[in-house]
Amino acid sequence: QVQLVESGGGLVQSGGSLRLSCAASGFNADYFAMGWFRQAPGKEREFVAGSNSNARKLIYADSVKGRFTISRDNAKNTLYLDMSNLKPGDTAVYYCNRGYIDENTYHQLDYWGQGTQVTVSS
Repeated sequence: QVQLVESGGGLVQSGGSLRLSCAASGFNADYFAMGWFRQAPGKEREFVAGSNSNARKLIYADSVKGRFTISRDNAKNTLYLDMSNLKPGDTAVYYCNRGYIDENTYHQLDYWGQGTQVTVSS
């Protein structure tokens, strides 16, 4: 069955960096766009970054542009999110998802991972 397993979260000081990973199984990631979302306490889940299947189209939320980089290794069925210059406002549970990209907009599809907690202290 389809599984998405996020890892790499943790506690980091403001200005620090983290790399999140999302290991996908049960499907061929070559055929899907993949994306990262996050949900902070008391807030709705929001889009962070998305990559089309060959990583030639990358989309970012304005709040993370220039600080976060999404990448993927289709041979390993793994999606990454490199986060730098982290801010307390980036504190959230981060989830990966499969979807599609249409006219520079990422559209989520079905499966979600369990999430990985990122906490940025000031």
